[in-house]
Amino acid sequence: MKRSWALLSQQTGGTYTPQDFERAAYRLVTEQVLYASDRRSRNAYHLVETWLGDFTSALEPLGIRLERNAHFRYIVALPAHAEGVAVSLNETLLALVLRQRYDQAMRRGEVEEHGEVTVELPDLQEAWPALTGRPMPEIGTLRDLLRTARRWALCREEECEPGDLQPFRIVVRPAIVEIIGPQWLQRLDQHNLDDGESETDVDPTGDDLDTDIGTDSAFPDADSSGVAIPAGDPAGPATHSLTDGDASHVPA
Repeated sequence: MKRSWALLSQQTGGTYTPQDFERAAYRLVTEQVLYASDRRSRNAYHLVETWLGDFTSALEPLGIRLERNAHFRYIVALPAHAEGVAVSLNETLLALVLRQRYDQAMRRGEVEEHGEVTVELPDLQEAWPALTGRPMPEIGTLRDLLRTARRWALCREEECEPGDLQPFRIVVRPAIVEIIGPQWLQRLDQHNLDDGESETDVDPTGDDLDTDIGTDSAFPDADSSGVAIPAGDPAGPATHSLTDGDASHVPA
């Protein structure tokens, strides 16, 4: 790393201690995303943003690269290697469906403050079977899935007022663009191939992700490094189907 936490602490005039730097680095790795709009992560975000080069150098030996979105003000830690903890099929499908809803809202200009997109439950109930060919899980199971997605910094739940026709709505967070990339489709398809049940042909290089999904949905292309191109990029979105499978992986 460029400079020690102790040296950086001295340069802040004692405003931040070396332990503050350590805690910020640990939170970035374990939580994956620091949002400036979140009260509990605001201080850590500002610390990492101010000393971004030093945090980048500190985490690079771990195979973790940092990306900062200056517009929506968040910093995401992305592992260089695809390996991660195994997740269930429904967790994988939820992540892909939420990503598709986010991309659609981006194209329609329906992004809210801080880059968030609200997904109403009726919309999710319609989109899930249309995209996956499977019924959406029951509400109790869906809440469990959303708790996992919240740990990945993909979304949060927003409880509705009493008397509302839905118990809650889902707020999709902007870092889903960096976290849920085309490699998730490849992993999902690979599990199909492992089971001998694959119905789609996905190029393992990530260069061919053009399976059909429908006229009103999209998933981003990948550049040569496999990094997702955010919606609205001049390269334009490609379309994909969400097929059956057993499990996927999330970044470490």
